[in-house]
Amino acid sequence: MKRICVFCGSRTGAAAIYADAARHLGETLTQRGLELVFGGGHIGLMGVLADAVLAGGGKVTGVIPQALVDKELAHKGCTQLHIVKTMHERQAVMADLSDGFIALPGAFGTADEFFEILTWAQLGIHAKPAGLLNVAGFFSPLLSWLDLAAKEGFLKAKHRSLLVEANDVVQLLDMLAEYRPPAVTPKWAQETER
Repeated sequence: MKRICVFCGSRTGAAAIYADAARHLGETLTQRGLELVFGGGHIGLMGVLADAVLAGGGKVTGVIPQALVDKELAHKGCTQLHIVKTMHERQAVMADLSDGFIALPGAFGTADEFFEILTWAQLGIHAKPAGLLNVAGFFSPLLSWLDLAAKEGFLKAKHRSLLVEANDVVQLLDMLAEYRPPAVTPKWAQETER
C-alpha cells in the first residue's frame, strides 16, 4: 500500500479524543511512508488529519467538488488538490487513487463514502482493504447492526469480513497491510428468492 484514503467528519466532534485520533493517524501514516487521500477540506477531522500528515512531511492528495471550493472549504496546503464536478466523481477519484480505506468518526458523508467502498468490495469491483478506527467505541453500535444484519440473513458472513476494525491506529494499519480479501462470489449467487 502506498496511499490510504480516509473518510472522516467535517466537524471535530464533542470530545477531544476524536481530533487526537485523527492527528495520531496522520502522524502514523507519515511515519510509515503512506500518503493520504482525503476529501480535500480544511475543516473538522479532515483538516486535523491533513495538517498532521503535512506537518510530518507527508504527501496529501485532496479531492473536492467545485461547490465546496466555492464555499472556501478547500485545504490550501494539499500536495495535490483535485477539483471535481460532483460528489460522485469525488468518490470515484478517491477510490482510484487509493490502495486502502479508513473511516474515522463522522456522520452522513463519512458513512455514505465508506459504505459505498464496502459495497464495491462486496460486488467484486475492487479488493482493497477497508477499516474502521473505532475511536472510543464510536462505531460500536454500527458494528452491532452489521452483526445483526449477518445474523438475520441480510449480510453474508464473508461479506461481513470485508470490514476490518480496530480501536488502535497502529493495529488498524497493520491489519490493513496484512489484509487478504476473501474469495467473494457475487452478492446474489446461489440465493433463492424469498
